[in-house]
Amino acid sequence: MASTQEERAIAAYNEHLGRFDKDLPRLSTVDLDEIEELAQRKLYSSYAAFTYVSGSAGKGLTHKANRAAFEKWQIIPRMLVNATHRDLATTIFGVTYPSPLILGPVGSSPTARAAAKLNVPFTLSTAGSRSIEDVATASANGPRWFQLYWPRSDDITLSLLKRAADNGYSALVVTLDTMQIGWRPEDLKFGYLPFIHGVGSQVGFSDPVFMARHGLPIVHERPAFPYEPEDLENPGGQSDNPPAFDDALRARKVLAFSWIAEMSSGTYRSWDDVPLIRNNWHGPLIFKGIQSAEDAERAIDVGADGIVVSNHGGRQVDGAIGSLDALELVMRSTRVREAQASGKFTILFDSGIRTGPDILKAVALGAQALVVPYVYGLALDGEAGVEAVVKYLLADLSLSMGLSGYKSLDDVRSTLASNMIRKT
Repeated sequence: MASTQEERAIAAYNEHLGRFDKDLPRLSTVDLDEIEELAQRKLYSSYAAFTYVSGSAGKGLTHKANRAAFEKWQIIPRMLVNATHRDLATTIFGVTYPSPLILGPVGSSPTARAAAKLNVPFTLSTAGSRSIEDVATASANGPRWFQLYWPRSDDITLSLLKRAADNGYSALVVTLDTMQIGWRPEDLKFGYLPFIHGVGSQVGFSDPVFMARHGLPIVHERPAFPYEPEDLENPGGQSDNPPAFDDALRARKVLAFSWIAEMSSGTYRSWDDVPLIRNNWHGPLIFKGIQSAEDAERAIDVGADGIVVSNHGGRQVDGAIGSLDALELVMRSTRVREAQASGKFTILFDSGIRTGPDILKAVALGAQALVVPYVYGLALDGEAGVEAVVKYLLADLSLSMGLSGYKSLDDVRSTLASNMIRKT
């Protein structure tokens, strides 16, 4: 008997190890942490590309704080509730969606298609690898938002806002915590920066104001995937490139650096600058990166329609507050709660989510919708991988709601947080 148990244990262990073989079926697990490990294994020959996404600021203390914040809260399940049929719908900015999930800004057209299939809002980044127009086409009738890395030039800012509005992007997400890129040791170690070759500059290269400044026509590019710096520097591995190629490469790098200088210029905006955007964007205006009640109240004062409580996944300030802890602090504000209750102010959340119970905890603390991680699913299986991650989270959320005694997210919201979760 002992021998049989030992054999089973060894077989199970080997099966676990086998899941990380790059030749096995993709997304062979529903655990988001394991999906991250699988993505890392798939990118074994391009570790710099993996760390470009996974790397945190400094020692990774804020990244760890994000997960620790969720672990401090515990759900208090209620019994004998008829939760056989559960409703995951949420209403934000006057639109009802079938779930509270949002795909955040990473910048990939296949992601937009996956979001459209699932009727989940997709957020295109200013650093996207496709143009505003091309992503709108890929998204078709799917809900789409545009994320703005606030350019240093007002005329370019206004051009981006106009293009987004003209192409059916219904909400604008202005990222406030990335006026400069944080201190990210992994990025500095490997020097991996697709932007130097213009990968992630497609929103800029297709912008009429930006390109006119350089005397060039707009282009709608689809950069080759995967991004291979060596191939772009020296295609074919020749000992010397033709002079014309080197000249074109240098010109492209100059253009790419010019776009980087617009997106991450080190120009720190203030609350006094907000009217430029508020007066030129007529849909919902959302500020991303809010981590204090004071800033949430200032957002109300300047006419924002909502905020994303977020620390950029721990990628900007090392040693900062965990995002769920920040959400709790923001929701202590009477002004914020009253604005939310009136329907005039929407609270969104990101950073640290890995499970359905995580989503439940954030909703209990005041979040109306959540920006969820999906990029590792994208790395493993493209559009299908994104769909898989979203479905895993929704299945976990639905099951966790039922087992905790809740039939809908409205039930969760209407329950005092102290009756649903507790802080250890």
